[in-house]
Amino acid sequence: MDIRIGKVTHYFDAISVAVLELQQELKVGETIHILGRQTDFSQQVTSMEIEHQKIQTGGPGAEVALKVIAPVREGDILYKVLQD
Repeated sequence: MDIRIGKVTHYFDAISVAVLELQQELKVGETIHILGRQTDFSQQVTSMEIEHQKIQTGGPGAEVALKVIAPVREGDILYKVLQD
């Protein structure tokens, strides 16, 4: 089961980094699913940054930068994949 935790606000194509606006907590090591009209993939969070500073956890209201394995688009929805 996946729970919605945020959305994509920007994407830097040259470095494959998405800026995510979080509505709930996200931690390094968790698995996310990004879904949009042309986007649908899951990946593990290996590192996150806020203002070029590495963080382990991002909370509600934070805008975090995350390296992604495929292109994303502004408005794509971010889900946290819950393990059974």
